[in-house]
Amino acid sequence: MIHKKIYLPCRYREKQIKNNQFKPFITTYILDNSPEIDSNRKQPLVLLCPGGGYYMTSDREAEPIALKLNALGFHVCVLRYSIVPFDFPAPILDLCEAMELIKTKTKEWHIDNTKIILGGCSAGGHLAAFLGIYWNSQLIQKYETFNPNTIKPNGLLLCYPVITANKDLTHGETIKNILGEQKDNDSMREMVSLEKHVNKDTPPTFIWHTWNDDCVPVENSLLFATALRNQSISTELHIFAAGPHGLSLASKQTAGNDGMIVPECQLWPELFALWAKAQFT
Repeated sequence: MIHKKIYLPCRYREKQIKNNQFKPFITTYILDNSPEIDSNRKQPLVLLCPGGGYYMTSDREAEPIALKLNALGFHVCVLRYSIVPFDFPAPILDLCEAMELIKTKTKEWHIDNTKIILGGCSAGGHLAAFLGIYWNSQLIQKYETFNPNTIKPNGLLLCYPVITANKDLTHGETIKNILGEQKDNDSMREMVSLEKHVNKDTPPTFIWHTWNDDCVPVENSLLFATALRNQSISTELHIFAAGPHGLSLASKQTAGNDGMIVPECQLWPELFALWAKAQFT
């Protein structure tokens, strides 16, 4: 396995980084090819954004999920993106640079470049969905120049994502942290209410959530799935009956307490793998 930390250029915050501020990076979990099987085999890749309300990136939603997806035949890169005190557009530009980097490594890492899936949990799901919607928009180009094809995801994996900035349905701290106090106005909240901006170029999407999530209401996933449906975007949505927010693998391995061990929800990686196999064959 290729397992290493790779720092991103972070062109947008270059001066801040020179002043010893946090520099975003990816950690790679790239599967080896074996000459006993197929030395030229290409595998799909998931670029994973852990959650944490844009004030942290959760370890529970990083390596454990990466290793589980490895076992199911996916390369994985985990992105540690900019968090507070940095706000929009820093995290999204970090994600663009990570996608750009991965696209340059498809041959070296034996990645199937038609199966690069952008994943995220909670606030990381918001970040992933943001790029899924805006990858070819002028919004990103206002801040940094990217060839849209180098940042385009082929699919989305959204785990209990924050989607809307609707004050009755959102996770308030996530929206506050991505916008920053100076940008928290109606036009910016409209921009980050992602259900309002799904378009025909949004990629196929796999979503899962729990019905009684009391931190990020299930309506976030329902709104996004409905918007995808309205655009005829292929979507698979799983709503599990019970389980708190932030389940990760919902297993003992990632549980912060016994209430976060939910056997039903442990099925989601296999369901995702089946979806991806069917979606991208």
